[in-house]
Amino acid sequence: MRNKQKLLIEQLDQKLRPFSEARKVPIPERGWIHTIRTALNMTMAQLGTQLNITRQGVKNIEVSEANGRITLNSLKDVAHAMDLKLVYALVPVDGTINDLIQLKAEKLAKKIVLRTNQNMKLENQGIGDEKIEKTIKELADEIKREMRRSLWD
Repeated sequence: MRNKQKLLIEQLDQKLRPFSEARKVPIPERGWIHTIRTALNMTMAQLGTQLNITRQGVKNIEVSEANGRITLNSLKDVAHAMDLKLVYALVPVDGTINDLIQLKAEKLAKKIVLRTNQNMKLENQGIGDEKIEKTIKELADEIKREMRRSLWD
């Protein structure tokens, strides 16, 4: 990875670190809005008053959130109406952004090396498992260092 790219990734990982535990929190079946509203003993009518919408409008918002169709602006409005703050981030499923890049680089390197080795085997020029693993590691390091766009193909 080039120094600038490496620095950007390190800074991004640092910014995302506080969210690492959040990825483990399961989303309530009926959504956060419904769950928090009921925990606060707030009625749909009361939330609707804060949002200047009807009780049915609140119900529609809760259903759209539970179905994954709500917009960020709607979530932000509801959070504001409930004296909450919307916190939003995209985080890797596991580990850090750097870990994600490493995993993708290793996967791409393995694909390239194994395909090349298969062609070489057809010509009786294949290499051993130990050499394959070393080659995969070296190629993955090179791919990561260069941050090839093919990582995301």
